Amino acid sequence: MEEKSWVKRIIMPYFISDNIISSLGFSTEENFNSLLKGEVGIKEIEDTEVYPDKFLASTIDKSRLESEFGKLVAKYSNTKNFTTLEKLIILSIDKSLQNTEVDIKSGKTAIILSTTKGNIDLLDKKRSEKFDKNRDSLWKLGEVIANFFGNPNEVITISNACISGVIAINTAAMYINGKMFDNVVICGGDLVTRFVVSGFMSFLSLSEKPCKPFDKNRNGLSLGEAAGTIILSNLPPKGKQKIKFRGGASANDANHISGPSRTGEGSYISIKKALIEAGIESDKIDHISAHGTATPYNDEMESIAITRHSLQSKPVNSIKGSLGHTLGAAGIIESIILLEEMRNNTLLKTMGFAEIGVSNDINILTENTEKDINTCLKMASGFGGSNAAMIISKE
Repeated sequence: MEEKSWVKRIIMPYFISDNIISSLGFSTEENFNSLLKGEVGIKEIEDTEVYPDKFLASTIDKSRLESEFGKLVAKYSNTKNFTTLEKLIILSIDKSLQNTEVDIKSGKTAIILSTTKGNIDLLDKKRSEKFDKNRDSLWKLGEVIANFFGNPNEVITISNACISGVIAINTAAMYINGKMFDNVVICGGDLVTRFVVSGFMSFLSLSEKPCKPFDKNRNGLSLGEAAGTIILSNLPPKGKQKIKFRGGASANDANHISGPSRTGEGSYISIKKALIEAGIESDKIDHISAHGTATPYNDEMESIAITRHSLQSKPVNSIKGSLGHTLGAAGIIESIILLEEMRNNTLLKTMGFAEIGVSNDINILTENTEKDINTCLKMASGFGGSNAAMIISKE
């Protein structure tokens, strides 16, 4: 019996603008160019407020953030107190709005926030006393962002582990398809904090060197902090490559709180459902942006899911070897880099990868490659057995 998508896509939204703020730059262009050059933002961090010992992470330039946000506050005449994460996300949104006709104050423009931890650093009483009540709540973070820009809608906050960013994009497409909104601003961000570092240290899942996605010698992930923004619209961008959202899906393999299905079942199903919704066969996929955390089970599971869809010959990459795992921002910034690869017909190599270290011989990119690409798959996986997939295509 033929499977059909549960939603008929009347409108396939366009990706009209985006921004990335990370250790490699404060714009999409800066980040993409740095990745093309093979730059790695993962460095040794010595900050006892975050963790008593030295550790590796990809962190943003805080002095540059303060400088650029100071100019932004002056533009909006807003003198309120903001946390570091709020500054990061607000600045990213503002940059993405530039050179667009999107009215952020319109009731037909929604904001979706993707974050795993939000202002978790405000659990520290010394930090929280500077801010109003509930500032450490995710809903409050969304409210602060909406109020800054004067958006009248309640922010939709998505916190679904490390698939949050891809789920946020899929959700935005549903809202536009349902004609609830004309534009959706999808923003995401997380910081490298004491809570986050301590948590991953307790799992013994952090690598002592920059992570190596899919490599034989991979031994854990690298953390990163970043913010990213994508704007989806029912109208195409002006003077820019037209790329559409084709389909998306999610599935939970219900395997373990911190470990994925060993058969890749949840990832396999999410890809299958995304392909059905997009109305295409797997052989139409030109390139795969994997989750690629460099942990033993994640990379193995993804290789199985990719192979089960007969996609093992398709070029695959992960940018986590350069930027680390940016949690709630990951799905968004990795999707933006995927969009840039499509716009430039250039696929990025996977930093840290040297020798295949998964049971299926998937095609991990070892060099930047020029290739005409039209349709791509974005994969994501996270704690709790969560998995998501998204298909995007040039018009």
